Amino acid sequence: MKVAFVGKGGSGKTTLSSLFVRHLAGGGLPVVAIDADINQHLGVALGLDEARAAKIPALGDRLPEIKDHLRGDNPRISSASAMVKTTPPGAGSRLLRFRGDDPFHDAGEEVGSGGVMGGAGVTLLATGPFNDDDLGVACYHSKTGAVELYLNHLVDGPGEYVVVDMTAGADTFASGLFTRFDLMFLVAEPTRKGVGVYRQYTEYARDYDVAIRVVGNKVQTDDDVAYLREYVGDDLLTWVGQSAAVRALEQGRGGVALEDGNAAALDRMRAEVDGRVKDWDEFQRQAVEFHIKNARSWASKAAGENLEDQVDPGFRFPAAYRV
Repeated sequence: MKVAFVGKGGSGKTTLSSLFVRHLAGGGLPVVAIDADINQHLGVALGLDEARAAKIPALGDRLPEIKDHLRGDNPRISSASAMVKTTPPGAGSRLLRFRGDDPFHDAGEEVGSGGVMGGAGVTLLATGPFNDDDLGVACYHSKTGAVELYLNHLVDGPGEYVVVDMTAGADTFASGLFTRFDLMFLVAEPTRKGVGVYRQYTEYARDYDVAIRVVGNKVQTDDDVAYLREYVGDDLLTWVGQSAAVRALEQGRGGVALEDGNAAALDRMRAEVDGRVKDWDEFQRQAVEFHIKNARSWASKAAGENLEDQVDPGFRFPAAYRV
C-alpha cells in the first residue's frame, strides 16, 4: 500500500508519519519510508542522528540514473533525458519490486531491524533538500519527481507499505502525484487554518476518486474533536493528543510507552490502509491521463518531441498484482 501524509506546515505530519512507520515496523511489517518534504526531518524523527540522516543519497540528485534504469528497453521512450516525472511504464520498462535491487532502494538507509526501529526495520529514502545550485533556478517538484517515477513503476504487494512524508501545502497536486497513493492521511489541527487545508485538498481531489482521511493532531479536548468533525464530517478517521512518548522521541530519548489512546489511533489508521483495495488498471489510467496533460502543457515542448508517444495503450500491470 502506498500512503501519503499531507497537511499544512507545522501540523505535525512528519511526527505522525514517523509514528505510523514505527507502528508498522514494530508490528513486524516491512516499510519503505520516503522523506519528500522540502524540510528533510523524517530520518531524525525515525531516530537517526542528523549526520547519518544527511548522508542518505538524494533521489532528486540522481534522476538521470533513475530514469535510465526505469526506461529499460521501452522503445517508446527515446532516451532517459526524454523521461519526465509523469512518464508511465510501458512494455520494456523496468518495474520496481518493494525493497528490491534497484537505484531507488540501493540508495536507502536501513533503519533498524531490532535496532532504532525494532521489528522488521525500515528502508528510508530521501528526495534531498534544496541546495545552493537549486536556489533561484528550480522548484521542489524537480526533487519530488523522483518519487512520482518511483510510485508509477512500483508493484507493491499485500503487506508491503510505502509511507511518504509529503511537502506541506498543496504541492502534491502540481502533477498527478496525488493519484499515486492508495490513501492520503491529511493531518489537521483543530483550527481554522487546519481545516482550511482539508477543504482545499478535497476540492482538488473531487473528480479523481482519491481517498483522503483526516487525522486530527494536537487534540486536547472533546471540543477539539467536535470542531474537527463539524468541518470534515465522516472524513475524520481518528485523532492524536498530547504525548509524553512523542516528546521523549523528539528529545532523543526512548523507553516511554505511547499512550493507549494514541496507540489506538495508529491501529485505526493501519486498519484503514489495510482495508483499501487496489485497482491497478485505474492506477495506470490516471498515470496516462496526467502524463498527457503534462505533455500538452509543457513537457513535449521542453523535450523537443511529442511525449504523448510514450504512452503504451496496451500496457497493464502483471496479472498477479491486479485486483
